[in-house]
Amino acid sequence: MKKGLWIAGAVALLLGLLFGRETFSYVGTFAGMCRDNAKEAIPVDFQIERAKQEVKNLDPDIARNMHLIAKEEVELANLEKDIQQRDLALNKARKEIERLADDLKRGDSTFVYCGVTYNAKQVESDLSRRFESFKQSEKHLNVLKERVGIRKSGLAAAQEKLAAMQSAKEDLMTNIETQKSRLEMVRVAQATSDLKFDDSRLSRTKSLIQDISTRIDVQEKLVGNAKANAGTIRLEEKSAATGNIAEQVTEYLHGGGSTVAVKLD
Repeated sequence: MKKGLWIAGAVALLLGLLFGRETFSYVGTFAGMCRDNAKEAIPVDFQIERAKQEVKNLDPDIARNMHLIAKEEVELANLEKDIQQRDLALNKARKEIERLADDLKRGDSTFVYCGVTYNAKQVESDLSRRFESFKQSEKHLNVLKERVGIRKSGLAAAQEKLAAMQSAKEDLMTNIETQKSRLEMVRVAQATSDLKFDDSRLSRTKSLIQDISTRIDVQEKLVGNAKANAGTIRLEEKSAATGNIAEQVTEYLHGGGSTVAVKLD
């Protein structure tokens, strides 16, 4: 360890002597280049799998948020039931207070409730206690309603956040699959461009077929000409078959064809 510290110190001193105040800038630039080169050296397949794993790591957070939201929904439902019951109780208390207050306003000295007789002072004391309790209960109920409203707003925000998180996860997975498909297409294109076909045999075969076709064309031409010559219709007869014998003799004798006399029968 001491040796390593000495070496590090020597390197730092040397850099300081070479670059002075710009040492940190050079070191930072060099570190950034090394980091970028190291990142570029990582295979894309590995990066895609890493991205998939990062997306999968969102599942515990999503599950935890879903649990918290479900718990909050249950608690708010119970609170709303409690508020409804408190509202009913306050309405009943309000009616009883109004009844006692109306009775006292009549100015009677005694009052009978459920077969029991009470004097005015007892009714007044009971009304005072009821009224104070009513005001405290109403105040507590209003605070409770306000808290429920705040918690509902928080629940709505949490639900929106969860929905956005789930949607973002789906978008990320779709994007990852898209990048994977693009990578596969790039590799297919690279593999296709690297292929070197040996088309010499193909060229020889094409040349052979062309030679065969040419020879067949020549044979077809010869057969066609032979048939044409064999089937020609003669339109003029030979000169020996035309005219009479006298004309032939005259032509022969006086035309310079021969000096032999022709004997006529």
